[in-house]
Amino acid sequence: MSGRKQFDVDAALDQAMRVFWQRGYADASLDALGSATGLGRGSLYGAFGNKDALFRRCLDRYTSVYGARYERALAAHPGDPVRAVEAFFDVILGRIADPSVPAGCLIAQSAAQSPALNEENSTRVRGLLDMQRQRVRAALEDSSADAPTLDALATYVVAVNQSLAVLSRAGASDAELRSVARLACTTVADTLTRAASGPVAQG
Repeated sequence: MSGRKQFDVDAALDQAMRVFWQRGYADASLDALGSATGLGRGSLYGAFGNKDALFRRCLDRYTSVYGARYERALAAHPGDPVRAVEAFFDVILGRIADPSVPAGCLIAQSAAQSPALNEENSTRVRGLLDMQRQRVRAALEDSSADAPTLDALATYVVAVNQSLAVLSRAGASDAELRSVARLACTTVADTLTRAASGPVAQG
């Protein structure tokens, strides 16, 4: 429309997402968000609503970009849950090693700042963690382990993922992070192997 400044919504969300990712919700000021997106405060409010609404849009944007990658990795090895978990960690470690994005993970960063979030956003973050757990749980399904074991393993894999994000922000090297991921995959494999062998007969 003539006389009205247009902007790329996805590009603006990407820039705002980086601010929340790098600084966390509490320290992502409207000035920093405006500087990153090139939008004034009034334009930010006009396009996205308030800071909480913008944060939710950024969470959704992050999930659409990275969640799809995780889902593809976990689904790429049907019948081989250990390989699926390895592929999942490969994608995570690739994102962590990418110099074009902030260190860590927006979801991990947001979960750590849950006390600073309003109820709706805190619930959204918990929901995203649960979605990740459900994806991992589905990849583990094709095994002979019982449901409680698979539930525990899925939670464990997500916990390791969040730990990798935290360690990366603290400066852990790629080699250190990959060592943690390998040990996690070994734990998953050993647990599934024990489940497949069944209970040990008592003499």
